[in-house]
Amino acid sequence: MPEITSSALTLILWAVIGYGLGSIPFGMVMTRIFGLGNLRQIGSGNIGATNVLRTGNKAAAALTLLLDGGKGAAAVLLARAFAGDDAVQLAGLMAFIGHCFPVWLGFRGGKGVATFLGLWLALAWPVGIACCLTWLVAALLGRISSLSALVAAAASTLWAVGLGHGQALVLGILLTLLVFWRHKANIARLRAGTEPKIGQK
Repeated sequence: MPEITSSALTLILWAVIGYGLGSIPFGMVMTRIFGLGNLRQIGSGNIGATNVLRTGNKAAAALTLLLDGGKGAAAVLLARAFAGDDAVQLAGLMAFIGHCFPVWLGFRGGKGVATFLGLWLALAWPVGIACCLTWLVAALLGRISSLSALVAAAASTLWAVGLGHGQALVLGILLTLLVFWRHKANIARLRAGTEPKIGQK
């Protein structure tokens, strides 16, 4: 956990900025731009890239993935340019929370996986790359996006400590718990053997 060196006002400011960036629903924006209909009525109704992929439009899904990851990275990088490490980690956490609970959508957002990976890439790129590779390997083996996300999230704190970024351990634990919380329904379907595979409509 980083030393708290920033003022309360500074931390509040970066919490608001992080949340604001994270709350931009790029999945819904992309489906409207591409004329794919209301994302809430497609597949799981989730606003993330995996559900956008269920429309069959790979370009829209790829853009959603990049933009959702980018907003997490942007929150971290902007905070790093103007504030201390405590504000940086808070901005990243709030970007994730903003994606999962955006005020514009009645606090009904996405699962936060792309934002999770994006903020880790910006916060500690070796950890971010390790998490991305963990997700990729799990996805290639299991072909289930939610399972890959859970494996990557569970491994993230191990990667943080193992790669020398233990100061982000508390953040990593919070993010991991939130990822698992957001995937409650997926975990139930995984246990029942009914979780859809990647690309399945």
